[in-house]
This record gives sequence, C-alpha cells and structure tokens, in this order.
Amino acid sequence: MSPAISIIVPTQRRPAGLETALRSLFGQVGVDFADLELVVSDNDLTASAEPLVMRLSAQAPFPVRYVHEPRPGVANVRNAALAVACGEIIAFLDDDEEAPPDWLSLMLAARATLQVDALFGPVRGRAPASIVRHRDYLEAFFSRTGPETTRVVEDYHGCGNSLILRSSLPDPVSPFAAERNASGGEDDLLFGQMQAAGARFGWCAEAFVWEDPTPDRLTLRYTLRRAFAYGQGPSEHCAASSQTGRLALWMGVGLVQAALWAPVAAFKWLTLGPDRAMPLDQMIRGLGKTFWFPPFSQTFYGRSPGSGI
Repeated sequence: MSPAISIIVPTQRRPAGLETALRSLFGQVGVDFADLELVVSDNDLTASAEPLVMRLSAQAPFPVRYVHEPRPGVANVRNAALAVACGEIIAFLDDDEEAPPDWLSLMLAARATLQVDALFGPVRGRAPASIVRHRDYLEAFFSRTGPETTRVVEDYHGCGNSLILRSSLPDPVSPFAAERNASGGEDDLLFGQMQAAGARFGWCAEAFVWEDPTPDRLTLRYTLRRAFAYGQGPSEHCAASSQTGRLALWMGVGLVQAALWAPVAAFKWLTLGPDRAMPLDQMIRGLGKTFWFPPFSQTFYGRSPGSGI
C-alpha cells in the first residue's frame, strides 16, 4: 500500500544541515510511520548527498527515497521530488530546518480540523553564539511569524514548513514554475495560482520549526539582496499574470515604502542604532517592488557549484 504522506526535503551541498533535518524527522511522534515516506531531492551536479542519505536511511522508521536532480534550480529540485512521491499529502521541510518531535502530528491534525488545501507553520531563525552584530535582525529575517492561534488564513507563505494536499495542485507532478529556478519565489507563484483557483489556506501556530542559516547567509550582504528579491515578488507575479493595473499599484507602493523608510534608515545608521538594519531592509524591499525587471532581477538559485538552495 502506498504511503499517505510524503515528506520532501530538497537539498544542495548542506550535509550537516541535511543530517539534522533528517534525524529530526526520524524522531517524530504521534504519527503512524506506516503512512509515511521521505523523499530527499539532491540538486547538486553530482549525487553528493546520496552516501549520507543511504547511511541515514538504515536508521529511518519509514521508507527513504533519494532523487538526484542535476539540472540546477529550486523549482526543478522540488518537482523532481514530487514526481516520485506517492503521498496524497505533501509535507515540505528545508535542509537547514529542524522539526520538533510533534511537528508533523500537529500539522496533520490542524489540516484535518481546518480542512484546508495548504497549511503553513512558524519558522524560528537561530544564529550561532558567534553572531553578535545585527543578531536580532538576522534571526528575525530567517523567521516566519503569523497568527497566534491555529486558523484559516487568507495569505500564504513559503514551502519550508508546509503541508499541501496534492489534489489541490494545478499540476500534481510538476507544479513549480521553471522560470523561477534562479530567482526563487516559485512557491509564492504556485500558492498564488492555487489561491486564484479557490484553494483554502491555514496556519498552525503550534507547529514551528527551527531554521539554522549557513554562515554565508548570516550577513547583511546576503539578507539585503534577499530583501530586494522579496520585494520584487508581488510585482513579478503581477507581470507574469498580465495584471497591469496591480503591477502599477505595487510599483507605486514600493516607491512610497522606500521614501518613508529612507530617512529612518539614514538616521539609524548615522546614530549607529542597534536596530539600524531593519529600516534599511524595509526601504530595500520597497525598491524591489518598483525595480523588479532586468537588469535588477536577483539570482539565488540554480547557479554554478558553490551556490546553495
């Protein structure tokens, strides 16, 4: 009998984080392991994660499947996993995340109660003790917050820490858009399509996961570039769906946002305020909404070896 639930972990050259993520999944409680399978999708040019996955699979309480997707890109690696996953319910965990033991049981219970097509949970970013400067901002940047209670919501979030009903996907095998391979935002585009088709979204306030960013991401150079890309997201979505009026609106909102936050950012940096990174982040997100087109497009995924998912 096929498993009812497939847990998908995309990865690219993060062996330490991947092992933490997989071991946290092996320790889940309150779920029937007979209903589960784990699919690890490796987006390296070579099958670099395979030895680790095979070694850990011997300790797994449920079947583990390894997929090698050499074509670079975040959409490619997610689609490759979905192509072999058997479950009707798909759970996503990133390779830099760690799930508490009751994570999956809480997510499944909330989805059943709310009867939603996609469910999201909180993410708690954590930085090592060596990170002192901008620590609060950096941990907040890699966190995800939402309502304090579990309930149906109107908005959607990223794939990390999510539960999706496969039958609600526009394409049950390859739902993630290849044009987002390099920039990311493939999950936002998918959930936007699902929302337009009438999908219901939910939030499980109790089902949080930890996120441990790699050291190269715990810098303002990375987060501010990423903030710019996040800002571009709604404008890019409107452009891709030919919503000219909404695109103009988002670009205008971006200009206003940048103009409002610019003096705050300047003051905070001139006075060396401890929270000076936050207003700069908000200003840059505004600029991203306005300057969403080439040559301002950002690339975070699908690059040459050395880049990460």
